[in-house]
Amino acid sequence: MPTPVDRYAVLGHPVAHSQSPFIHAEFARQTGQPIAYGRIECPPGEFEATVRAFIASADPAAGVGPARGCNITVPFKFEAPALARHLSARAALAQAANVLRFDADGWFADNSDGIGLVRDIEHGAGIALAGQRVLLVGAGGAAAGVLGPLIEAGPALVVVANRTAERAVVLVERHRALAEQRGVGLEARGLADCGEHYGVLLNSSASSLAGAAVPVTAQTLAPGALALDMMYGPAAAPFLAWATAHDARGRDGLGMLVEQAAEAFWLWRGVRPQTAPVLAALAARLAATCS
Repeated sequence: MPTPVDRYAVLGHPVAHSQSPFIHAEFARQTGQPIAYGRIECPPGEFEATVRAFIASADPAAGVGPARGCNITVPFKFEAPALARHLSARAALAQAANVLRFDADGWFADNSDGIGLVRDIEHGAGIALAGQRVLLVGAGGAAAGVLGPLIEAGPALVVVANRTAERAVVLVERHRALAEQRGVGLEARGLADCGEHYGVLLNSSASSLAGAAVPVTAQTLAPGALALDMMYGPAAAPFLAWATAHDARGRDGLGMLVEQAAEAFWLWRGVRPQTAPVLAALAARLAATCS
């Protein structure tokens, strides 16, 4: 009988497409950490019950190890913090979590999306965010998860633009104190008046996933700007083509996906994996799948 190993999983709806099992298997192989990682489809309205069932499914006698943590994807990121006794500062500010760690003294919730995005921009794309003018399109869960770490990186200005400007206002006001503390300009605008000539454009909206047009005009891009869509694969292709057509550096969300997973792995295992080889392996895997 195999020795039971610590178990982790990603919970979402739908979740069959998730690349997290591949990413964490690569991290485990690279670092020598003995873990098992899977996917769990979570029906709407049953998030907490599904998490607790995952924990209760441990059976050492049958070779099923303990559940130590999980990732959370849409649409449950806003539900996750309520299950935790302890929240990281970034999860509390985002009011959303994509990582749970099942500690003996109470579950811990964190949000690794923002730090994953920042690391991918600064290390993957090689662009320092300090002093940049940044346009963040969208004011939903993805934007909530990344705005705090973006501000921490020290850009000159972050504008949050959303089709419904009121949602952008709510998100911005929640982050106002942090922006003032860091000396970062922070504004909320509608899509029609979101400004021009940003060095970094970040699309966190669902436009790519829905197959819709890019929600802003090319005037938002400074020459040579980074234009990053948080989607990846075929969904991000039209956005990347638009960026290239307007002399911007297009980048999809694959690097962010790997970086946020690395932060979760470190939170669970206390070991920080190297992300570049895993990103290369994942890109090759997806290219082979799509060919």
